[in-house]
Amino acid sequence: MTTLFGTADLAFRMGDSVSRVRLFDGPLDVSWHHCATTSDFIADLFALRFQSSRHDYREARHSIGYLVNELIENAVKFRAPGEIIVEAAIESENFKVKVSNVVDGETTVEFQNLLAEITAGEPGELLIQRIEANAAESEATSSGLGLLTLMSDYGASLAWVFSPTDERDLVRLETYASIPVHKNHN
Repeated sequence: MTTLFGTADLAFRMGDSVSRVRLFDGPLDVSWHHCATTSDFIADLFALRFQSSRHDYREARHSIGYLVNELIENAVKFRAPGEIIVEAAIESENFKVKVSNVVDGETTVEFQNLLAEITAGEPGELLIQRIEANAAESEATSSGLGLLTLMSDYGASLAWVFSPTDERDLVRLETYASIPVHKNHN
């Protein structure tokens, strides 16, 4: 059974204007280094359309890079062995990205519980509550802070689709995100 969390209309059809990057498992393994390198590459690629203004370019590059890095880091951190696929496009004044990977059943349940919590209220308030709760605990768990920061501080819309795979106890996770990027018209 397919399960959706977040903004239902966010899931976008991949068309001709989409750039796709695959991170494969292999001798080097997919690691944190690949997250930063891949997100920097994607941010540079999509920020080029804003190069006529240094400010717009820097804003777009930063926002896109932060978003993509957070999503790829989550995919690397919580994935079952297998590839991670990143698909990205700019439609009108929104950067959209889809990160696909496979997770195991236990991770699926834990992540769905987290998503139920962080999508239940206003992101800014939930972010403050999470930060305060982490400060009060001796062993801080920052689960959800990155996603809440994206929603609260970057205006990101997020959606997650969990679908069964042919392999037992593995679930295909597709994370969708959209953030506004536009040129300032001064």
